[in-house]
Amino acid sequence: MRDHPRLPTSPGFWRSPLRGPWLTSVLGLVLLAGITVLFVTGLVSYAAYNPGLSRVNDMTPDKGLLGFYLFAWPTGPVWLYRLTQGVHVTLGITLVPVLLAKLWSVVPRLFTLPPARSLAHALERISLVLLVGGGLFEFTTGVLNVQLDYVFPGSFYPLHFYGAWVFFAAFVAHAALKTPAAVRAVRRRRQEPNDLVAPRPDAPTVSRRGALGLVGGGSLLLFLTTVGQSLGGPFRRTALLAPHGTADPGGGPNGFQINKTAAYAGITAADTHEDAWRLVVTGRTGTVRLSRAQLLQLPQHSASLPIACVEGWSTADQWWRGVRLRDLAALVGYDGDPPDVLVESLQRHGAFRRAALRANQVADGRSLLALFVNGEELSPDHGHPARIIVPAAPGVLNTKWVARLTFGDL
Repeated sequence: MRDHPRLPTSPGFWRSPLRGPWLTSVLGLVLLAGITVLFVTGLVSYAAYNPGLSRVNDMTPDKGLLGFYLFAWPTGPVWLYRLTQGVHVTLGITLVPVLLAKLWSVVPRLFTLPPARSLAHALERISLVLLVGGGLFEFTTGVLNVQLDYVFPGSFYPLHFYGAWVFFAAFVAHAALKTPAAVRAVRRRRQEPNDLVAPRPDAPTVSRRGALGLVGGGSLLLFLTTVGQSLGGPFRRTALLAPHGTADPGGGPNGFQINKTAAYAGITAADTHEDAWRLVVTGRTGTVRLSRAQLLQLPQHSASLPIACVEGWSTADQWWRGVRLRDLAALVGYDGDPPDVLVESLQRHGAFRRAALRANQVADGRSLLALFVNGEELSPDHGHPARIIVPAAPGVLNTKWVARLTFGDL
């Protein structure tokens, strides 16, 4: 039955003249470079959350040895997270046509019979299942997260984190075995007989280079319609495939992108009214409660900083003004080097309503409890009456609608 030409288990079923070692090798080498960059930038993105600082930041608390590389995330340059996460998301979307073309080029091997000719062959087939399944899982969950479409079960963070390690382990093993042969196939350029070459191919309608051009054109189109969300400013209008690619919300000084509105977070005018809202600051010497008017009487400082989010979008630099975090730490007994801080929002439910910042982030003079942006009071959607803004930190750590700051080692 496996030789029946109408069954995918038969070599005669696959008739495309394009399949062969050259096309598969070219696509594989592109993915070798691209997926390596994706994996490294993904690890960097996770480190940016400072998950070792406090469990409130750690979305994968059972990572164990997989967190061996974690380091204290720096505050400079201010565009660091904007760059690393922008590369991660934009490159991931750009590689989708390459990944699909690579899977198409090797699909006959998925139907090869018998499924295992030996123990070594069985192990190779299992690694391919992990490779193909892991690749599809990582790209699919990543794209869905960028589109804010959380249809997968569970939290995106552990699913994507653990999936990345499983996929990359299979990817490294596969690359170690196949890269030398792929390089030889690309250098030869001519079609060499192997199990991917159709024994009775149909007449070609496009050349192999034409097929690569089609794949490259698809990747270029996805790049051009995605990268604008990471560049910000006027380029955002070109990000047609990104959920934040339309015109910035509203106008004026507060007219730049947001993820979560006050209404979505359940923040009402009664919560933020000047008669009701107080900032609670706790530290070594006790607790102080400050109204917005009292915050305005403290020394005010400014910083020009972007906001960059895990979905890959970022804003241009905005001009923030407010009270330095290290000055607030000094109010509760930390006159020298300030410690870590736990930030809590008026938001009552949802992820990252609480977030922790490292001492180096608190100490940076550009880290502010912001009261103004671009010369105007914060709008409700941008965190009125006060929000955190920290250089190079992921957007979710720039907590909005701040209610409490607790300084101390976390």
